[in-house]
Amino acid sequence: MLSLVVTAAAQQKNELRAAWLTNVDSNVLSSDANITEAMDYLASMGINVIFPVVYNKGYTLYPSSVMNTLFNAPVLPGSPFVNRDFLERVVIEAHRNGIEVIPWFEFGFSTSYSLNGGHILAKFPSWALKDNTGKLVVHNGFDWMSPLNPGPQDFMLSLMTEVMDKYDVDGIQGDDRLPAMPAAGGYDSATAALYSSEHLGGTPPSDYNNTAWKQWRAGKLTAYLSRMRDSVKARGNNMILSVSPAPYYWGYNQLLQDSKTWVQMGLVDNIVPQLYQYNMADFNYAINTTWNDVGQYAPKVFTSGILAKVGSYVVDTTFLGQMVNAGRTKGVNGECFFFYEGLRANNNRVGNYLKNKFYQEPALVPYRNGKVWRPKASIVNETEAAVQRTGAWTEYLMKGFTGSIIRTADTSAPAEVRYQFPVQYTAYYDVYTFRTPNTPWTQQARYTLYGETDSSVVIVDQSDLTRKGWYKLGTVKLVAGNRTVLRLDNSLLEGGKYLVTDAVMLMLNRRLSPDVVVGVEDRAAESPVVAEDFHLSHNFPNPFNPATTIRYRLAAEEFVTLTVYDILGKEVATLVSDRQRAGEHTVRFDASSVSSGTYFYTLRAGAASVTRRMLLIK
Repeated sequence: MLSLVVTAAAQQKNELRAAWLTNVDSNVLSSDANITEAMDYLASMGINVIFPVVYNKGYTLYPSSVMNTLFNAPVLPGSPFVNRDFLERVVIEAHRNGIEVIPWFEFGFSTSYSLNGGHILAKFPSWALKDNTGKLVVHNGFDWMSPLNPGPQDFMLSLMTEVMDKYDVDGIQGDDRLPAMPAAGGYDSATAALYSSEHLGGTPPSDYNNTAWKQWRAGKLTAYLSRMRDSVKARGNNMILSVSPAPYYWGYNQLLQDSKTWVQMGLVDNIVPQLYQYNMADFNYAINTTWNDVGQYAPKVFTSGILAKVGSYVVDTTFLGQMVNAGRTKGVNGECFFFYEGLRANNNRVGNYLKNKFYQEPALVPYRNGKVWRPKASIVNETEAAVQRTGAWTEYLMKGFTGSIIRTADTSAPAEVRYQFPVQYTAYYDVYTFRTPNTPWTQQARYTLYGETDSSVVIVDQSDLTRKGWYKLGTVKLVAGNRTVLRLDNSLLEGGKYLVTDAVMLMLNRRLSPDVVVGVEDRAAESPVVAEDFHLSHNFPNPFNPATTIRYRLAAEEFVTLTVYDILGKEVATLVSDRQRAGEHTVRFDASSVSSGTYFYTLRAGAASVTRRMLLIK
């Protein structure tokens, strides 16, 4: 079992900074380009968790084998999700940025909106949730199936487990419809039979507000939540069960959601009550009451759900600041915003306000116990010093990950590109290439992946126009140190075609390396650039002995310092202390006179600063 514990170099905030991403009143999930841009923006403003919708209107938005088998509808018909896998792209782009992904099953036990149950109840009429008159339960326009019927229970669990097994997600989330049941329901035959079997043949009370009857149904929902937790944790203790119920004072009476018991029993890793209000008096009531009802029993997992946008309403930043401060005064561990478009409305007004007012420094996710579960991916561009080229390669002005790409049409002499990475941890890693497809490109790009003890060859069709952006080549186990991870060569290049290459990405594989523990200094070392065109690269080589090179870029002429510190914060060397012009700069650090160990180097230019980590091994 792989295990590495890294000691924290400094105290860092623990706050959930999250956003829901939906397909309603939003196009963020409608294209891969939108997803990529959104993840970059969210990372830049300090978001560390997203809850993307995966189940809406009784359909999945990802291609589902379960839905295809049951309803011959693998994805929401007539939507931008047909013939693409949006969730695969979300996972890649979010994890690239160090953001956790917890899919949100929005519709839960609702089957449709005012469609008499829609396609689900048309096929399985016995699943319908009935009221005490025998009618289908419709709550706020939503049609419901019975949450206590084994059929709907198994159906929802099959979707949740499908997502966890198919995608490299970090957990799942239910909301005010999962698990939930409108209080008027429970008179369907399955629920009535279950009640009868536990009450000496008795029938459910006709008064749906009967106290004991409510307690019994709420208890069954809690039991189902326990099943959900078992399914989540069966896939690893690091998988997260998150819920976003209605506030307890309303949710228990209306939807039988006993969130107080949920947290007292330790069933959830994260709870985000929907404290959606339009003025401070109502918000104070909601957060104070919900804290007393629920939050005080599990403050570490309690997060405020804040309404950022609905319809034409967008939260005012003054009101937003008051809500965030009220939560922090109470001891709430962060915020989650409904929904993404509220952060981006009015030229990113709300998102930028949060970034500048509350999220200036990165924060750890509270339920990770002071560790980083999703470190940002390492990316090496084809123009960097860590890339070794041989043969005839030329720049081609086609947009790559950053800048242009390089290509070769040479079939008469060997040509290759080797990518080397400073690997921080002995672990399994997924290797991705950034693809820029074009019809003149080769269908026979030969890649060699290098692991700890073996190598493998992957042949890629670079002309495939459906494969654009980051795509996974394979998984390798790597030992810490400078490692050649990938080689691309022209040995199979066809005449008249081009072999192209761009950036390569290395991402920690959490399924195969769940016990590799990343400490806070590594997260700080990969903090976002704090000013446009201000950038500090990772030193190369790393680990090193005795010298290494540090490159950085300045946005404007500034007085600059570049300082090296040891792990205790003691200054070891000042490499730069001077006024420098805008642009690229390179400094060599010779560590001949210092001992082996972990060191940090901090670049300061004006008000901007960034720190990175390096390892000296003698």
